[in-house]
Amino acid sequence: MESPVAQLSSSDLRDRLEAAVAGGMPRALADLASLVACRSVFDPRIEDPAECVRAAELTAALLTQAGVPVTPLVTPDGSLAVCGRLPRPGARRVLLYTHHDVVPVGDPAAWTSDPWTLTERDGRLYGRGAADCKGNLVAVLTALRAVTSVVGEWPVEVVVVVEGSEEQSGRGMEKLVAAQPDLAAADVIVMADTGNVTAGQPTLTTSLRGTASVRITVRTMAQSAHSGMYGGAAPDALQALLTTLASLRSPQGETTIDGLDASGVWGGAAYDPVLFRRDAAVLEGVDALGQGSIADLLWARPAATVLAIDAPATARVAAAVQGEASAIVNLRVPADVDPVVAQGLLVEHLRAHTPYGRVEIEPFPVGRGFAARTDGPAYAAMRRAMRTAYGREPVTTGQGGSIPLTVALSELHPEAEVLLVGVEEPECHIHAVDESVDPREIETLALALALLLCDLAA
Repeated sequence: MESPVAQLSSSDLRDRLEAAVAGGMPRALADLASLVACRSVFDPRIEDPAECVRAAELTAALLTQAGVPVTPLVTPDGSLAVCGRLPRPGARRVLLYTHHDVVPVGDPAAWTSDPWTLTERDGRLYGRGAADCKGNLVAVLTALRAVTSVVGEWPVEVVVVVEGSEEQSGRGMEKLVAAQPDLAAADVIVMADTGNVTAGQPTLTTSLRGTASVRITVRTMAQSAHSGMYGGAAPDALQALLTTLASLRSPQGETTIDGLDASGVWGGAAYDPVLFRRDAAVLEGVDALGQGSIADLLWARPAATVLAIDAPATARVAAAVQGEASAIVNLRVPADVDPVVAQGLLVEHLRAHTPYGRVEIEPFPVGRGFAARTDGPAYAAMRRAMRTAYGREPVTTGQGGSIPLTVALSELHPEAEVLLVGVEEPECHIHAVDESVDPREIETLALALALLLCDLAA
């Protein structure tokens, strides 16, 4: 018997799905308000753990109502993941991923409105998690509802995974799917946790950088020494550390780690320098670092960043030469660079460029990068769906951050195609004060996902 999808012409299907998504937006925004109200920071030192439970239970209820029976599962790090599957033997299996946890709000007084109350201003919706990643979750829900209302049955087998500790890098979901591979088994994996290069420009993220961090400690004396009595001859640990850290960048600001290639060229969409300055809030008179395009520097080359330094605060200044100082150095590498090898080169570089003192280096766990396959049928279907939904040709981009589960799922299910999409365009200011989302991004992504699910049924 011919499937319901096949009974509709492509234009009829598009029009019906578009109408269903548009009609579902009031409920979508109500769901987003309810989700944002959950203070789901997976850190008991910051928010009540009951808030994460509330977010997981609400997520499970909304997905079940949308037609996918799911249940919260406790992962090895104690977080709650919401997982489920609606079997459809013989059909393609499509996994839809997002997460319900959020980053802390910081100082609530710095926000223009209450971070836990979804607030509309000038057409945008403000609140922690409005984009990252509850906006993506609502887009998934809206797409599922639209498909069932138009088609009447699932055109594909739908798998849903909603993580509960992604922002804290708890890796509970990684351990859960490693122990239960069938939980996330799929032919197509849609990671709804990225976004468009600009609002309204459909974008597929095809590269995630790997990460490798270390802590370096330099010790020179058993204790600090008075700078008036000993300064000039006493070996200053802080000065030695600063000299070491300075060696990580050239005078132009390019990362210069001995043995680590820094000449990569990005082959996807460019990143306009003016837009970059605005997105990164670069001050007037200050230039971007490095030589080459912004996209090269962000996605095709390594980047070493000093995240923190342990040294006396200026508010507690004392006339003393420091006997000990330490720093955390974060290294981001392109997807085709082994982060373990890169971390080893970073360690060797730091040792070689410390002018004096005893050096201790503690490597942190690495995060592998990811490069998407772009020649498969699902990738082509996603491009078609985006072209139809947005009315523009999709572009590709990279992302400097990592989504650890992306790598884990691609390694567990190497034959699956992995697609990274989302609502998180630059104006969202995710992880920052006054995070927001453009509701049109939710609506258009929902339509693209609905079209994708129907296209994959062919």
